[in-house]
Amino acid sequence: MEISTIHLGHTDVRITRIGLGSMPLSIHGRPIQEDAINVIHRTLDLGITLIDTADAYCLDENDKNYSELLIYQALQTYQGPANINRIIIATKGGLVRPGGAWQTDLNPCRLRQAIRKSYQSLGGQSPIPLWQIHNCPQDDKYTLKEIFEPIREAVELNLIRYVGVSNFSVEQIQEAQTYVEIQSVQNVFNLFKRQAETDGVLKYCEDNGLTFLAYSPMGGRRKHKKLNKEKLLINLAQKYQCSTYCIVLAWILSKSKCIVPIPGASKITSIEDSVKAMYLHLEQDDIQLINNHKFT
Repeated sequence: MEISTIHLGHTDVRITRIGLGSMPLSIHGRPIQEDAINVIHRTLDLGITLIDTADAYCLDENDKNYSELLIYQALQTYQGPANINRIIIATKGGLVRPGGAWQTDLNPCRLRQAIRKSYQSLGGQSPIPLWQIHNCPQDDKYTLKEIFEPIREAVELNLIRYVGVSNFSVEQIQEAQTYVEIQSVQNVFNLFKRQAETDGVLKYCEDNGLTFLAYSPMGGRRKHKKLNKEKLLINLAQKYQCSTYCIVLAWILSKSKCIVPIPGASKITSIEDSVKAMYLHLEQDDIQLINNHKFT
């Protein structure tokens, strides 16, 4: 069966309906580098063409760009059947990790440096396939116009190929589109957090040809273990002969043709399980059961 793909935004580039989230490969509790590279290699073997990362996926500021360097090394050492030239690495900038904390820093000068560092970390030979601003402004220190100036410059300098945003509202997306062409929006979407359905972001992406990258599709570290205890999901997993996680991903995929969940994986078995969701089609009644169930 042919793997399911969609266009990345308005581009001619096609990406698989599920991507690999590299955060678990890169932060506290991460696997050793050899094991992490094996996970990425297996991801490529399975036909996945989207790998999501960030310059802040690391332990702290001294470890900055760890994830990007890891992915680049994995691509350079890959000897399997996948065409690495078709892999879309989606990285992000705009967060800093002082002492291991997570802080938003959208200083335009720092963003300019961060973009160039990501470009170099990913090989420094070709534009970053997709660069995303990691967070919306948390204060009034800088306007979106000021924040997007170094991003626009980077596109003109051929450091960035395509641009996306993350954790943006509809109004912020619309303003960002006046400064640079936007191809994707990466916001949280899972059974516990479904705001994208009610705040207009998912519909805006559908109506305007943007790709919606759903991060934390399993609910993140604090919530994902609860999925295996939900009777509804357990019953559906038995019906479809798959894992509860697979049910969740298939449900997310059913939400929109523009949505691409990016589940994290630190083990080969995790990404192998996630990929199965692309071939799983839930019955409408089962989708409705999940829709109506309250997950806490």
